[in-house]
Amino acid sequence: MSMMGELTFFLGLQVKQLKDGTFISQTKYTRDLMKKFGMERSEPDITFFFVGVCARFQSPPKESHMTAKRILRYLKGSKEVGLWYPKESGFKLIGYSDSDYAGCRVDRKSTSGTCQMLGNRLISWFSKKQNSIATSTAKAEYIVAGSYCAQVLWMRQQLRDYEVEEKEIPIMCDNTRYISTDKQLADIFTKPLCESRFEELKHELGLIEP
Repeated sequence: MSMMGELTFFLGLQVKQLKDGTFISQTKYTRDLMKKFGMERSEPDITFFFVGVCARFQSPPKESHMTAKRILRYLKGSKEVGLWYPKESGFKLIGYSDSDYAGCRVDRKSTSGTCQMLGNRLISWFSKKQNSIATSTAKAEYIVAGSYCAQVLWMRQQLRDYEVEEKEIPIMCDNTRYISTDKQLADIFTKPLCESRFEELKHELGLIEP
């Protein structure tokens, strides 16, 4: 094994290491994508949620599914945005889970969304349509909570390998008893949001433009 210097590029990710943290982005990949499709103008007008929705209709797509062009326009307008991992942030693992009950107009299935934070660092997330139809909001929440718990247990084991012990891991499910709606970070993965709310959650997740 040879020393190749400080990591700056890995699997399509650009890595910028600073004294107070690390910034990871896909600026080069996005620029190459825009060049491939000849995109010259754009306006940020989608959320992470829409990316998952469009992915459901890759085969066979219809004319009504061609809103994927909006995703390219969004990428064009936010190609400098990346994830910020602050150096001094602690190692407290906390998770958020949410579901959008019967949000799909085609089959009435719900959308699961989760994210995990290590201190103030976003380390894992997903947005996925549930495999079965939930007959109530509570059942939709149980489905996402179940898959989320499996992910959290795996992460706890990974932290143990680095001698970081997490005895209690808070799981913030979409329930006002445990977390207020305005503090639910997983909202961005399950439903379309207004611009102000979208930008607020981006900031909370560590998505910034340097």
